[in-house]
Amino acid sequence: MEPKHKLDATPPHARLIEMATACWVPMILYGTAKIDLADHIGSGTKSAEQLAGPTGTHAPTLHRLMRTLAGLGILTEGPAKHFSLTALGEALKRDAPGAARATILTFAGGFIWRGMMEFPYSLQTGESGLTKAVGMQGFDWLARHPEQASLFSQSMVGFHGGEPPAVAEAYDFSKLRTVIDVGGATGHMLTTVLARYPTVRGVLFDLPHVVREAPALIADRGLTDRLAIETGSFFERVPEGGDAYILSHIIHDWSEQQCLTILGNCRKAMRPEGRLLLVEMVLPAGDTMHPGKILDMLMLLAPGGQERSEEEYRALLGKAGFRLARVVPTQSAVSVVEAVPA
Repeated sequence: MEPKHKLDATPPHARLIEMATACWVPMILYGTAKIDLADHIGSGTKSAEQLAGPTGTHAPTLHRLMRTLAGLGILTEGPAKHFSLTALGEALKRDAPGAARATILTFAGGFIWRGMMEFPYSLQTGESGLTKAVGMQGFDWLARHPEQASLFSQSMVGFHGGEPPAVAEAYDFSKLRTVIDVGGATGHMLTTVLARYPTVRGVLFDLPHVVREAPALIADRGLTDRLAIETGSFFERVPEGGDAYILSHIIHDWSEQQCLTILGNCRKAMRPEGRLLLVEMVLPAGDTMHPGKILDMLMLLAPGGQERSEEEYRALLGKAGFRLARVVPTQSAVSVVEAVPA
């Protein structure tokens, strides 16, 4: 009898080796994005010899990369060693929808990978390996490197891009007047919610350098008259008077004490009937695989935070003066953890 799946026939040691060597592909993608190969190829067909100068690479080596990318389905090879982009390759261009290039440059190399090399340290101490590698907390490092901060903001759209429509569909915002997005970066989540609910107004709140690119996105989506931007640190305050406060992938970034500070500031700012909406990957119990369980390891390694189960969120919220009301699943990997003042 044939095995049901190819994976079933693979010996355990080979499966482990496949997992370990999977890191080779991100390395290849990082190098490809770094030299802007997709943009240099454009809509035509080109050889490595034609591209070596514009990309600043060694032509024979570039050809080896390009034939590898063809094997990965990113390029396709034609006559005379000329290559063109596939649909997958088109998505690597700078202005392609989905921000794949920025996401690859953020997560498949660069400063985050420096932190990954300190994973044993994180396991031994429970502290951020990235902080050890770069000498400061990751968000502080980004504040000092504007180009990387811009890539990081774009990568959040790429990495979490499918979540805002799923949240807007799963959670009913129609009865709310003002929604405040705490730590909302470029406004991708909030503008998606406002676009679906035309009677709702919004406030986007984040650090000045983080919201720098938000006005362009807000204007592009035609929401300038319904969405205000306020700047500041959620460790110090959040805007007052919201009917609901969204924290999308904020609480998972920080230590418990830092989370309690953020949540405490939200608790002080909101009305008695207000709602706190945490958009996070709520971890399932048992052996169930979930992307949040892998992301939990990155949270340990990079910012020093963590993903949580429903019970862990209930306990954290209780310490901050909230009561977990319900967990609303969405059609994406995230849920909306709704809490009310206790």
